[in-house]
Amino acid sequence: MELLNRHVTIRNFKNKPVTQHLLESIIYSGTRASTTGNMQLYSVIVTQDAKMKQKLAPLHFNQPVAVNAPVLLTFVADFNRFSRWCEISKAEPGYANFLSFFTAAIDALLVAQNVCVAAENNGLGICYLGTTTYNAKEIIDVLELPELTFPVTTVALGYPEEVPELTDRIPVRGIIHHEKYQNYTEAIIKDLYSFKENLAAMKQFVKENEKDTLAQVFTDVRYKKSDNEFFSEKIIQTLREQGFLV
Repeated sequence: MELLNRHVTIRNFKNKPVTQHLLESIIYSGTRASTTGNMQLYSVIVTQDAKMKQKLAPLHFNQPVAVNAPVLLTFVADFNRFSRWCEISKAEPGYANFLSFFTAAIDALLVAQNVCVAAENNGLGICYLGTTTYNAKEIIDVLELPELTFPVTTVALGYPEEVPELTDRIPVRGIIHHEKYQNYTEAIIKDLYSFKENLAAMKQFVKENEKDTLAQVFTDVRYKKSDNEFFSEKIIQTLREQGFLV
């Protein structure tokens, strides 16, 4: 519990390799995560080759961590393997649909988080790359992923060069709802976000982006409606191409 409470994102890594034994050990810990029907609807693509990381880097918006981390782990929602087993075993798979994608995506994300906890427990640091779904189509091409697979997240992994301070979180009372969802009043919203808004770094963030509020930085700069709509359509099209929306 104490280790989880100390989690921070690491973007600078030592030039120190992660041994194959350790890598396989933490991935095994990932497989001990809960999984739908014990089907294990995921695969993990391990990228350590410098040339492969260079191919993937533009798809992660050229974040330096995508190149500098010793290991990239791409977690893939995978119904291909299970479907092939069904076919070989004279069973007819029925997984070319959105529910199956969603189920496999949950499986893959549970594994990813287990891997991250295991990595940190072994002195490694991690950085989730949320860019994976934005450019899933291109990542599919680079990693040669077959139908009924879809990359849902990537984790950069290695030994931390430095450990930053903990990032802010809204108070836990802001996410807990007892018995039923209790919608937020304006006063509660202001109370929950006041700490974040008053951090010196966040005030500087607002100033640098020439906005009036921190929320405007999110809506107008970081996660814009036009971008969200564009990538949503791209994801839906890729799901069709991968056989999940037949």
